[in-house]
Amino acid sequence: MKFTIKHTTQYSYNQSVDLCHSEARLLMRECSNQRSISSNIKISPAPQGYHERLDYFGNKVAFFSLQQPHKQLIVTALSEVEVLNNNLIINMASISWEDVLAQMRYTQAPLTELPLVQIYALDSALAAASMEIKAYAAESFQPGRTISAVAEDLTQRIYQDFSYDPTFTTIATPLATVLEHKRGVCQDFAHLAIACFRSFGLPARYVSGYIETTPPPGVVKLAGSDASHAWFSFFQPDYGWQDYDPTNNCKTGEQHITLAWGRDYNDVTPLKGLAIGSSQQQISVAVDVHRQI
Repeated sequence: MKFTIKHTTQYSYNQSVDLCHSEARLLMRECSNQRSISSNIKISPAPQGYHERLDYFGNKVAFFSLQQPHKQLIVTALSEVEVLNNNLIINMASISWEDVLAQMRYTQAPLTELPLVQIYALDSALAAASMEIKAYAAESFQPGRTISAVAEDLTQRIYQDFSYDPTFTTIATPLATVLEHKRGVCQDFAHLAIACFRSFGLPARYVSGYIETTPPPGVVKLAGSDASHAWFSFFQPDYGWQDYDPTNNCKTGEQHITLAWGRDYNDVTPLKGLAIGSSQQQISVAVDVHRQI
């Protein structure tokens, strides 16, 4: 399945900005189920400095700087990507979560990714384990249950127990608040699932990207009406990384487009930086995901 994605972020300042340094994680990455055909970033006004690099997690990062006065900044990422069908049948003989935990604890376990995998078992700022989170996770982490069955059960429980409410949280809302009120958005649900795995000493990572959406029958899809999306991924030694989407209660498939991954949202923030010269700004984001026919 091939898609074209247009992701536009516009900053409008109340006063002229004289200097701007920014970092963007908006360039598509390659992964086992995805091929990046093309991916580039257009910046207006044109930056004086621009270069690309890979971060610690293998995400493509674009750094740019503007050193002329401007009252508006527009960053547009244009990408074409092919997503393969990764919704394969999971090995029903998958090892238990206790066996995965044992392999995480002993470096002699035959896991080629072990050093990097272990990093995802550690707490991070936005996805840290706690007694309350472990208590919530415990129902899914039944003794002897396979790790894939744990992920499926946890995904379903978050979907059923929590209400999607874009007005309730911001990226700064603590997980404790999300858990208490059972409300949030895809970022919150991904962070909660990750923290649940980490509360049992297991690695899980945050995945940012997009999901293809379709309007109801007879309704024309509005330009810019799509949005960024997020889900979580856990490591199964006999299978590799598996991605689940608790917002939609599913294993990710051809409609899920991967942009970047890390320990939590802080590692994959689409656009962040420093602007000098204005005390107020307005931000608008528009995303378009189109399937190629």
